[in-house]
Amino acid sequence: MSYLKEIQGLIRKVPVELVDFDQPRETARVPTQVTTNFITNKEQGDWAERVILQAINGASEQFVAVKYGRSDDMVAGDEGWGDFYQSYQIELDSIGKRPDLLIFNKTEFNTELGFDISSIPHDEITDYVKKAVAGVEVRSSAFLLDHYEAAMQERTNIFTTKAIEIRNILLNDFPDIFEHSARSSYVAILEGINPENLNAVSFRCPSWGSCERLIKARDLFKELKDAIKEVQKRDFLSITPKVEDLKVVNKWIETFGVPHFYFQVFFDKVYGISFKHILEIISNPNNEGEVFSVESDVKNQNKTTIKINSKKGVLIASRVDEPSHKSVRKELARGRLLFYVTFEGGAAYIDWSNLKTILEI
Repeated sequence: MSYLKEIQGLIRKVPVELVDFDQPRETARVPTQVTTNFITNKEQGDWAERVILQAINGASEQFVAVKYGRSDDMVAGDEGWGDFYQSYQIELDSIGKRPDLLIFNKTEFNTELGFDISSIPHDEITDYVKKAVAGVEVRSSAFLLDHYEAAMQERTNIFTTKAIEIRNILLNDFPDIFEHSARSSYVAILEGINPENLNAVSFRCPSWGSCERLIKARDLFKELKDAIKEVQKRDFLSITPKVEDLKVVNKWIETFGVPHFYFQVFFDKVYGISFKHILEIISNPNNEGEVFSVESDVKNQNKTTIKINSKKGVLIASRVDEPSHKSVRKELARGRLLFYVTFEGGAAYIDWSNLKTILEI
């Protein structure tokens, strides 16, 4: 079965409640204002893209990475912004969303076009793009993955211990209050709580308040519920495709037939996942809450984002050198100033065996 047919088959399995691929994408409104956080996040994303580009081109004897995605430095408020944004929307509807990078076999690399084809009109490079072995969307995350996981494991251990301690106090120190028929059902709830099932526990806190002893028990139930909520919080860092991007990524695949991938760059590691695997994951509702979640992402202007456990991807680089950073001043229309962070240097060290495995090359 061809790659394109595989993707089309998986598209039909994705719940329409999550993404309805039969519906045209919503036309985006032209942003009129830019924020410091937006530009800093963009700078971080540009840095992550450079790191992957340089890692592949600096070490591979077989493959070449080429900058392909739109990379204009223009932002809302700059002169000509409206025309630029509208032309970008037209391109999304005509060919889909360009991935940030294309990977070619060196035998197919066009030296005349070079390592950056991002500003070349798409109709001039259609045949060339179709020769790529992969398109890569590079996402960035401002975390050290190892440190995050250690902190989350510590948090889970602390609140698991606290939840079990409170459960034991309620059962051992307040047996008399559960003798009343109106409160007896809480015994089964408490006895059913254990460290293994805290992620699935849910109950309604009592509203007791007629005497001091009931108030103490009520407050303990509230503490128990709060501790369980902490245990149930998402504890993994993620690969983060935006829901609105899935349609335009699929459009690009339909246009060029090139396999598509997401690389998530953390400040200590890089994980990758194929678009095909993303569709496989989100097609199964049983994966939600365990393998992926759907959230409104502040970093992405509150756009709905699918957050897939990074460990469900492939470790592309087990080491990343952090960049240096500095503050930059930008003057916008009417004298408005923005100060943001830009990144320089840094490096990723590619695991070539894993890279070839995920790209199936």
